[in-house]
Amino acid sequence: MFSFYMPSHLYIGEGSLKKLSEIDIPGSKGLIVTTSGKSVKKYGYLNRVQAFLEIQGVKTIVYDKANANPTSKGVMEGAKIARENNCDIIIGLGGGSAIDTAKCIAAMAVNPGDLWDYIESGTGKNKMLQNNPLPIIAIPTTSGTGTEADPWAVTTNERTKEKIDFGNDKTFPCISIVDPELMMTVPKKLSVYQGFDALFHSTEGFIAAAANPISDALAIKAIELIAKYLPRAAADGNDREARSNMAVASTISGIVESISNCTSEHSIEHALSGFHPDLPHGAGLIAICIAYYEKFLDISKDKYIIMAKAMGEDIEEYSDDKKQYAFISALKKLQLSCGTANIRLSDYGVESEKIGQYAKSAYDTMGELFDMDPRRLSFDETCEIIEKSLK
Repeated sequence: MFSFYMPSHLYIGEGSLKKLSEIDIPGSKGLIVTTSGKSVKKYGYLNRVQAFLEIQGVKTIVYDKANANPTSKGVMEGAKIARENNCDIIIGLGGGSAIDTAKCIAAMAVNPGDLWDYIESGTGKNKMLQNNPLPIIAIPTTSGTGTEADPWAVTTNERTKEKIDFGNDKTFPCISIVDPELMMTVPKKLSVYQGFDALFHSTEGFIAAAANPISDALAIKAIELIAKYLPRAAADGNDREARSNMAVASTISGIVESISNCTSEHSIEHALSGFHPDLPHGAGLIAICIAYYEKFLDISKDKYIIMAKAMGEDIEEYSDDKKQYAFISALKKLQLSCGTANIRLSDYGVESEKIGQYAKSAYDTMGELFDMDPRRLSFDETCEIIEKSLK
């Protein structure tokens, strides 16, 4: 059995931001959540969002302190502002961090206590939300997380160093606007990090225990698009065709994440960046991906061959007993073409002396994702993945 639930109304394509001035908006006062970065203001994205909403009679205020790695402290600060200003809709404008923060603010603006009261694992108290979150509008300015098409938000407890996901069916955005015109100005490095994050949402979703025929079909399409267009977007950020296709691929990968699941590749990375907030999520995934996917070469052989073909690899160059290695080769080639083949965890302060601590955190905070792997990794194998990815 499997289920498909996708309640978000997606508007996708160049110029789709204008839909904000035309569609029904489920609120009259919005809190726009974005990061402290300057891009949404510098390039006029924030002003355009506010202007389109004003046409609809929707007043807005701005919370621009979302962290690159969202924190529970930032969520609670934003929720307080939303309550004090009687906001009845939350708008996430920016990358995954802004939209994830917006999702959590939407929940905590109308529920008592602290965000960590409602976190299911780690030191979270696993309480049920008493009230449904406020309606959420997601407007991504990057193509990577797919958070516009899933209910999940990842936040970090700065005190405990735990980085854990949060969400349920009520934290799907009600409206998501995926306009590649807002993504043209993303720097090369971030474009690549975000693109690989989208890729791994689909590669993980394809090999996951929760995979199903619908998620498989979508995952392969996203993998195909990313392998083809991410190098082009990295080489020329003004390549409109590449940006448009990466935007579509990211959104598809978000749907894959919703109807299949991520695997422990994400558990491991979240543990690492929970301890080292300066480690970009995509960079962490790139650093560990080869060591991670090598663990399932035999058990996921058939699926590896399918993914390799989607990435343009000629599997006939490999002997019958080695065709699954074509997927590892395709990953390495994509890293080379995007200039990220030399990323190592040690570049971001990850320490070999703490490998056991990182691995324990991965199991303690998002251990359920280890059950999604093609076979469950042992603790020692998880440590090996981190060790191989250090230098």
